[in-house]
Amino acid sequence: MGYRGRDVEVTSLDNGQYLVVACDSCGGIGPKELDVVKVPNYIVGRYTARVALMEVLATGAVPRMITATVCNEPRPAGEEILAGIRDELQVCGLPDLPLAISTEKNITTRQTGLGITVLGVAGESKLRITTSKPGDWIYCLGIPKVGDEVKDDDDPEIVQGKHILGLLAVSGIHDIIPVGSQGIRREAELLARTVSGQFKPAPDAPVDINKSGGPATCLIFSCVPGTSLPDFSPTPMMKIGEI
Repeated sequence: MGYRGRDVEVTSLDNGQYLVVACDSCGGIGPKELDVVKVPNYIVGRYTARVALMEVLATGAVPRMITATVCNEPRPAGEEILAGIRDELQVCGLPDLPLAISTEKNITTRQTGLGITVLGVAGESKLRITTSKPGDWIYCLGIPKVGDEVKDDDDPEIVQGKHILGLLAVSGIHDIIPVGSQGIRREAELLARTVSGQFKPAPDAPVDINKSGGPATCLIFSCVPGTSLPDFSPTPMMKIGEI
């Protein structure tokens, strides 16, 4: 089995196991002279790691390794970015996940750059990919935010890895998809197409479904109608449509 879609790649290994890989990049965001959006290095590391981790977790895979390609000096930028990455691993319950690191040691940089890759493994029965069905309800968890709106690492309106773990524990929930720059509507439309369906948005959805989700600040998930859902308050959750 091979799979290409969303922001993850899945390929088969031996004994019914599957390798799941996701990556994310961040450029022009940070504290350096030429950065467009000014945020601390810690936030850069925290959110970039969160995106890739959430993409892998959302498939039902267990992360086994993470890499950090820091396009800046080891100190202070590298140390501060890595502090954010390690804190995000802690929040996701993965404090001991192996971390491979590379930093720029030869050239002085004037703009922040970071690349993160996460590798995970899942058994076929655990994969949550293209499991949606026509008639499923679609929910959004969190509020889409981007740019200067993303400066608080513990913003209660922004989803975290722990939310995905909570959703994975509910049998009536099918696909879970972190929302990035394409926005809620586009991700929901792509999800519906995987089951030869159409996304039917709710006319009164209390969230902007066309707005970029930035660094996976919200997610969508499909579920059997009437599924009893966890309470993630104060993180908002709302029905946005159906397939």
